[in-house]
Amino acid sequence: MRIPIMSGNWKMYKTPAETTAFFAKFRPLVEKSSHCEIVICPPFTNLDAAVAAVKGSNIRVGAQNIGWAKEGAFTGEISGPMILAVGASHAIIGHSERRQYFNETDETVLKRTQAALEFGLTPIVCVGELLADRESGHTEAVLAAQFQKGIAGLTEQQFAKIVIAYEPVWAIGTGKTATPEIAADTHRAIRAQVRGKFGKDAADSVRILYGGSVKPDNARILMAQPEIDGVLVGGAALDPVSFASIVNF
Repeated sequence: MRIPIMSGNWKMYKTPAETTAFFAKFRPLVEKSSHCEIVICPPFTNLDAAVAAVKGSNIRVGAQNIGWAKEGAFTGEISGPMILAVGASHAIIGHSERRQYFNETDETVLKRTQAALEFGLTPIVCVGELLADRESGHTEAVLAAQFQKGIAGLTEQQFAKIVIAYEPVWAIGTGKTATPEIAADTHRAIRAQVRGKFGKDAADSVRILYGGSVKPDNARILMAQPEIDGVLVGGAALDPVSFASIVNF
């Protein structure tokens, strides 16, 4: 039985004070939500406030990125030990915005994933195709390439500790959402890649989240698909009532 993960990516929004205010409203709405894991990923500057705000609750905190080195001359990067020291437990890796705007590659995704695992964090590794890929029928080929270069380099023991997030780039922040059927089909294709590399047990147990304009009004129909093991929510995760309704689908 794969326990769903309902996760939120705040991107570049909220101050520490706004983070504290968010959790003051959000915590009571999900305190009885034992059917899933809840992970919220605020900006680095808010991690400390978020960890303090969720203490004693069922909510976990993650970072939106992670440096691949333990320390060193990497201006602007944040290392695994730094994230861990704040009290976070997860890290988003390879989000489409990192790939699009900051030259993230499948190779650096693998390095960041390995670093997260080395330092005891749970990586949420993102994959997804562009609209042009979808329209030209290349979705599975693109996802296969991202998997082979960005995930397949893990050992079986490492792979067992990661989470995969399928985020069709054409559905992020656009209001467009993959139909539940499209999302489920794509999740099956990703799971087939896992089966081919790591075996049936790994494919059956890995949790694959869907991200792409997830909102309270479509969370239930998405989560009704057995292949979808949770969501990675952007804009709708910024409002405590909205995200709580997604968590409590």
